[in-house]
Amino acid sequence: MSIRVQGLTSQRVNQIAPSGIRRFFDLLASIEGIISLGIGEPDFATPWHIREAAIYSLEKGYTMYTSNLGMPELRQELSRYLKDNYELDYDPDSELLITVGVSEGLDLTMRAILNPGDEVIMPDPCYVSYSACVILAGGTPIMVPTNQESNFEISAADIEARVTNKTKAILIGYPANPTGAVMSKEKLAQIAEVAQRHQLLVISDEIYAKLVYGVEHTCFATLPEIKESTILLGGFSKAYAMTGWRIGYAAANKEVIASMNKIHQYTMLCASIMAQVAAIEALKSGESSSAEMVEEYNRRRLTIVQGLNDIGLSCFESRGAFYAFPSIKGTGMTSEEFAEKLLIEEKVAVVPGTAFGECGEGHVRCCYATSLADIEEALSRMGRFVKKHKKV
Repeated sequence: MSIRVQGLTSQRVNQIAPSGIRRFFDLLASIEGIISLGIGEPDFATPWHIREAAIYSLEKGYTMYTSNLGMPELRQELSRYLKDNYELDYDPDSELLITVGVSEGLDLTMRAILNPGDEVIMPDPCYVSYSACVILAGGTPIMVPTNQESNFEISAADIEARVTNKTKAILIGYPANPTGAVMSKEKLAQIAEVAQRHQLLVISDEIYAKLVYGVEHTCFATLPEIKESTILLGGFSKAYAMTGWRIGYAAANKEVIASMNKIHQYTMLCASIMAQVAAIEALKSGESSSAEMVEEYNRRRLTIVQGLNDIGLSCFESRGAFYAFPSIKGTGMTSEEFAEKLLIEEKVAVVPGTAFGECGEGHVRCCYATSLADIEEALSRMGRFVKKHKKV
């Protein structure tokens, strides 16, 4: 006789839905000839000199654990990089933690800072992991609606209107996934002022920091008087085409890093040593390769934004990351209906905007980290689709 266990799974886990991105891409498995504007992953291979450094490390027998914080040489290089690029001083021995991608860094951050019921304010739409990581850590995500009219930028006033005695932190990620939005230094400074006045932490996900076009990225921790209350998250996946290496970092004050590392040492232990060696090479010699990729992304960006507008899908000019976020409201379809029909009828894969939050409804995410030829063909197919389905 079997015994039925009541409440088999965690209530926190039950609160979150499966990733809208991954669930949608299950549909791709049985369809041939698809052009994918879906997964946010560079179509470039990791530059050879970075791969070669990792290969050489294997040949030398670098297959062991590292310090929980990460290899000392990598932390030294990262400290130098942050100093050279942003004039930020982080102690490599106590204020930097090497993580298994920014995703782990975000998870560690939330578990390290949140108590049950603490609230974290964040934009909607936003990256799929943001609210989930807050919930899994026992916190409550507080969403701030953004829209195309404001270029999907979160405002200091809207943040402040949602601050309560339970608010612990503000979570932002600019350049933004899924919208490609970039915040100006002036607007970020307004958010910093709100955080200081209410004594809030700010978690700034800057994984797309190097992918900006015609504008300058502002590292949040460089704003006046905010570094000590900022948790800066970054990584190598996007700028160096290193998604599968799963290597990122957190930079913060000693107390926060110590708490994050305490969790990290019991769960992940350390990032892969081969990936860490590759990251060292990226920091030392990867700038020219990264710049070449960014230049190519910019060509694709201009093509896809103009093309989407030309076929009747209103799209603001994204200035960062490698995403366009057009409105599909003129078709009368929901985001999921549009994405599924486009996939079936024209074999073009995009991601429904609702995968990133309620305010993503009426939009789809188009990733232009694919060849210019594929983008042009996808636009042709989408134009045919929109003409067929556009409301009269």
